[in-house]
Amino acid sequence: MAKISLPLVGLVFLCVLAVMVEAEGEYMKYKDPKQHTNARIRDLMKRMTLEEKIGQMVQADFSVVSREIMRNYSIGSVLSGGGSNPRPNATPLDWINMINDFQNGSLSSRLGIPMIYGIDAVHGHNNVYKATVFPHNVGLGVTRDADLVKRIGAATALEVKATGISYAFGPCVAVCRDPRWGRCYESYSEDHEIVNKMTDIIIGLQGEIPADSPKGVPYVGKDKVLACAKHYVGDGGTTRGINENNTIIDRHGLLSIHMPPYSHSIIKGVGSIMTSYSSWNGVKMHANRDLVTNFLKGTLKFRGFVISDWQGIDKITYPIHSNYSYSVLAGIRAGIDMVMVPYNFTEFIDDLTNHVNNKLIPMSRIDDAVRRILRVKFTMGMFENPLADESFVAHLGSQAHRDLAREAVRKSLVLLKNGENADSPVLPLPKNASRILVAGSHANNLGYQCGGWTIAWQGLSGNNITAGTTILSAITTAVDSSTEVVYSENPDGDFVKSNNFSYAIVVVGEHPYAESQGDSLNLTIADSGASTINNVCGGVKCVVVLVSGRPLVIQPYLTQMDALVAAWLPGSEGHGVADVLFGDYGFTGKLARTWFKTVDQLPMNVGDSHYDPLFPFGFGLTTEPLQA
Repeated sequence: MAKISLPLVGLVFLCVLAVMVEAEGEYMKYKDPKQHTNARIRDLMKRMTLEEKIGQMVQADFSVVSREIMRNYSIGSVLSGGGSNPRPNATPLDWINMINDFQNGSLSSRLGIPMIYGIDAVHGHNNVYKATVFPHNVGLGVTRDADLVKRIGAATALEVKATGISYAFGPCVAVCRDPRWGRCYESYSEDHEIVNKMTDIIIGLQGEIPADSPKGVPYVGKDKVLACAKHYVGDGGTTRGINENNTIIDRHGLLSIHMPPYSHSIIKGVGSIMTSYSSWNGVKMHANRDLVTNFLKGTLKFRGFVISDWQGIDKITYPIHSNYSYSVLAGIRAGIDMVMVPYNFTEFIDDLTNHVNNKLIPMSRIDDAVRRILRVKFTMGMFENPLADESFVAHLGSQAHRDLAREAVRKSLVLLKNGENADSPVLPLPKNASRILVAGSHANNLGYQCGGWTIAWQGLSGNNITAGTTILSAITTAVDSSTEVVYSENPDGDFVKSNNFSYAIVVVGEHPYAESQGDSLNLTIADSGASTINNVCGGVKCVVVLVSGRPLVIQPYLTQMDALVAAWLPGSEGHGVADVLFGDYGFTGKLARTWFKTVDQLPMNVGDSHYDPLFPFGFGLTTEPLQA
């Protein structure tokens, strides 16, 4: 493919911009970057028709739009849903070319309003082949390290920009109060104070908000992307942890447990907030005007835009989409500004247009939504720099970012058991043993250690899904060259006892999952994990590494284990696990979630009257790094 020099592209665009500003001799204030943002918004909105305004409120899936659709409908935003991409193993250039094609459609519309492209970048740029996959939030909360997540946010922004994308649907600031919830690994902690601290990832994604910035006004700096705090509000408190279910709690409880991370996100300049599928005391959040308009936009003074979740307004009614016209009415009246339709955008446009023409939705509500969307677009510099280029490509999966992810893995590990007492620790392990056994379903499976929301929505199994290092590979690299490493996924007891192993490392856990597919009432170790623990730990000194998105039932096996490490969902950089197992770094992580004894205790969170955990919130043994 022929290369066009970026300076030449820039020169051509500036010439086009100049023509647009002075189109037919008319000065178009909204095209002038020297004007104040509010003046640009007012000027543009004066020129917009109802059709163009409603078009800006649409976010459509990339599979149903084209350059022509973007131009003809003035679509405000496009997204790639979980796991969707231009083609399998798409390169950054594949993404850039696709997005620029859509953007050129938007720029060729009557007013040339640029679109923003969104994607679920929730633990790095996780949908994209060869991107750095950071630990999921459940592990990052363990670190309690705001600077670390800020740096992860900055790295993620660069990798998202590398593919020409400008909008990341993260962070999830849910306060997960029940590990039976299938999205609990997307939550930093059961404690809102930790979640509050972790909202510093927004500063990494969007940039440091200027000191004189008014509260609630979004800020997106140079080389940054738009962030999205989600899912507003109470998604982590549903009954029995059932995804999209009902959160039954009084207003004081909602405001004191689930609301604080949103206040912190707004203070840090977050540009968008996504509503939750869940309900609060029986009222769907997508239809809750009191909390979306009155509290979020009024009390908290949020000036960015509110976006629905995927088909979120469809789910206001049951069966889903059974009364779509009503759902559009209820969702927009509640205060949703942009709707992740994602497919039936013409139906949404028609229904919303009819509601406005029939005076069921006032024009002031449409103007509020569009004003918020345009404010974010102007803040992002989309009108001056709408097209993606290749200048960020080298950041995708860079060594610097992989080193950062490895650091995050090290800091996210929690040592739950280390020998029978402090005088006889098992960890750190010696690197110069003669022969060691590595066992378990998760030792040699990159997909399993990354978890859900990795390449595919539900995650995948195997080592070819993206670039990374398995825990087995990391162990093999870490030990002395003379040490023989034997891998057997589920060896029998005779094999273990007859091979004279110095010690064994057993890596087991959960299969990948996302959202409702991860809801679980039993929280058990997957596959033959229990038998692997029994067979191996019954025959040799063993360290169990648990790879999971939440605490699991481990009490029945605990006495057999010599040491136990909670590794959560560490992502692509398995070296971080080996770094700590072998003492190059010490264990420092402290539980950000309560580890229960049995599922019958759930929900159980720190401070509850019935609090009787296996390992309490804040627990974590420490080790010192070995001297080189």
